[in-house]
Amino acid sequence: MATALAESTRIVLIGIRNAGKSSLMNTLFEKDISIISSTPGTTTDPVTRQMELGALGPVAITDTAGLDDEGELGKMRVMKTLESSAASAINIFVTPQDKAPTIEEKEILKELLIKNSRTPLVCVLTHSDCPANIEKVELVSPVPKVKVNNLTGEGAQQLRNLLIEQKEKLIPEMTPLEGLVDEGDLAVLVTPIDLAAPKGRLIMPQVQTIRDLLDKDCASLVVKERELYSFYNNLIQKPKLVITDSQVFHKVAADIPENQLLTSFSILFARKKGDLEEFIKGIINLKKTPEGGRILVMESCSHHRQADDIGTVRIPRLFRQLVHSNVEFDFTRTLPSDEDLEKYYMVIHCAGCMINREKMMDRLERIRRKGVFITNYGLFLGWVNGLLPRALEPFRDLYEEYREAFD
Repeated sequence: MATALAESTRIVLIGIRNAGKSSLMNTLFEKDISIISSTPGTTTDPVTRQMELGALGPVAITDTAGLDDEGELGKMRVMKTLESSAASAINIFVTPQDKAPTIEEKEILKELLIKNSRTPLVCVLTHSDCPANIEKVELVSPVPKVKVNNLTGEGAQQLRNLLIEQKEKLIPEMTPLEGLVDEGDLAVLVTPIDLAAPKGRLIMPQVQTIRDLLDKDCASLVVKERELYSFYNNLIQKPKLVITDSQVFHKVAADIPENQLLTSFSILFARKKGDLEEFIKGIINLKKTPEGGRILVMESCSHHRQADDIGTVRIPRLFRQLVHSNVEFDFTRTLPSDEDLEKYYMVIHCAGCMINREKMMDRLERIRRKGVFITNYGLFLGWVNGLLPRALEPFRDLYEEYREAFD
């Protein structure tokens, strides 16, 4: 089974039109992935393909539209390119070595160098069989670089090696249960099978949590909420941790002892993908929601919404019942512009299991810069069910921080 895109190291090719990005994509994969043409603007939407890249493991490489694309459609394509770059783990700046730098190249390289402290940057000089432009050489001098001839493939292996070297600069995404269980522990996973559950399989957070338990030499017991009480009370070895789907928090808490550590998949992934402390600040500020405030519910994947959908139905209903009745809700799967973000008091985000940490942290940073609070589904539903700070007990520092805020 292929590694999920969200768990692959994201690498993005970025540059102006006809810099050789699509040709480089084909060179790296040694087959035709992207359409290439001398006509500027051949690539209109990001094209992503996966491969294994040595010690770097599974990677997802994205070919993007040129940064100098023109017209209204061109501006939209450039926005998509910048979104892809913001979610990347490694950026590859692709530029023809024989041409003088364009204004767009100078601007984007300046931005990429600023981001380089947290997102590794490498440069590929295409047209390597042509004489190098002096100004171009000076422009890219601060960046690790390699020359690649897309016609012959010369330099491709050096590029792969350079990408693998960036592994040391990457901040590894923590696993769902990092620091929460030890070898030999038992964890109980409560997984409702309702109308919203995908047919014939578990959802991504459940799958990844089970795999993490196996990797840590732990045991797992997977039950539906209806069977939890009887199975739990028949256990000789009590679990180190009970992990539940957020929507059955209340029932699960009622069926296990109060001293049993309890949390949710959504809270685990809030920590894995984003900033759990920032999400807790959102919960602390729930009751300060102003009259007529606007709340944005944001999801990261497309799925068929059921009649009692958690994001579009349950959360707005519970918010109006328990926080403030006079609020407006909007729903989105993409981050709004900075101008539109300013309209909101709070963003309530899904677990983010289908996006990588880089994309989630980029969203968090943009939301935070606009002074907008953010929390996630699991924490909100834990609060609704009176299970905070209990659901934070596995994370002792954050548990204490939450308690102090409400003392």
